[in-house]
Amino acid sequence: MTETVSRPTLEAVAARAGVSRATASRVVNGGDGVREPLVERVRRAVEELGYVPNQAARSLVTRRHDAVAVVIAEPETRVFADPFFALQLRGISKELTAHDSQLVLLLTEGRDDHTRVGRYLAGGHVDGALVFSLHLDDPLPELIHGAGVPTVFGGRPGWGDGARPAVYVDSDNRGGAREAVRHLVGLGRTRIAHITGALDQTSAVDRLDGFRDVMGEADPRLVVEGDFTPAGGERAMRELLERCPDVDAVFAANDLTASGVLRVLRERGRRVPDDVAVIGFDDMLPVAEQTDPPLTTVRQDIEEMGRLMARLLLRDLDRRTGKQGLDGGPAGVVLPTTLVRRASA
Repeated sequence: MTETVSRPTLEAVAARAGVSRATASRVVNGGDGVREPLVERVRRAVEELGYVPNQAARSLVTRRHDAVAVVIAEPETRVFADPFFALQLRGISKELTAHDSQLVLLLTEGRDDHTRVGRYLAGGHVDGALVFSLHLDDPLPELIHGAGVPTVFGGRPGWGDGARPAVYVDSDNRGGAREAVRHLVGLGRTRIAHITGALDQTSAVDRLDGFRDVMGEADPRLVVEGDFTPAGGERAMRELLERCPDVDAVFAANDLTASGVLRVLRERGRRVPDDVAVIGFDDMLPVAEQTDPPLTTVRQDIEEMGRLMARLLLRDLDRRTGKQGLDGGPAGVVLPTTLVRRASA
């Protein structure tokens, strides 16, 4: 016969600490107005008894669920194959864990999933949302706006009007692209191509704009659209070689695209960087240091972007529940990028 072990109650905590149940409840559930010596006695009693607070009761006091939705507007096959998402999730998870908040991951396979995500957010299950990898025609921003949950976006939002101000964290995609292309020009390359990311995403558009800032009215055949994947880089590089066999440099929209570019150049007998110099974007070490040759790339701090997204959201939640003043911080944060030189350019 198995003996049932009862869980410690709030009453037991109050008795151990020598305070009323109401006082113990305020301390455990994050309420104010309790003198510090009593707070310490209650906390010590919680630790000694191994008491676990009731989340429903805590939410009534704090008006918080201590849970944040992370919405990635990509199918799971893309999310789990691209190290970018793992790095960003790591940064988000570290920040949320430090503040005792849970991460709820939501992915979108198709339009039906957008509706499901909007319905979940509107249902009051989480305190806020962190959203990234949006596409320009994505209905998610409207659905999230309708759900009324505080939100921070990863990447510059695709809307430019002031009617829907957005808090976001991004990298200097345009400036980083300019630095990469200037480096190629400085190497004496004259037929510099760009393989873009998916042009329904603002990061890809900004990197293309940075390329054009340096190259001006370059031969339009030297720009080929990719999709941020190795397969997309391979396809685009084959197309580029058919269009412009004399290409002597390629700026790829991300490291995964660049890895596909390098494979095709190796197949075609083109030496890197002797015949064709190659630069990527991201500096994801599992990719950039393992390519042959190692990849020159534009570094953005992906993990820090995730941490900062979570930090801005938590700050906004504290402001809304009265734990901070009314200053909500900046609407948009753009982190700097750095060119990391390796053997490919």
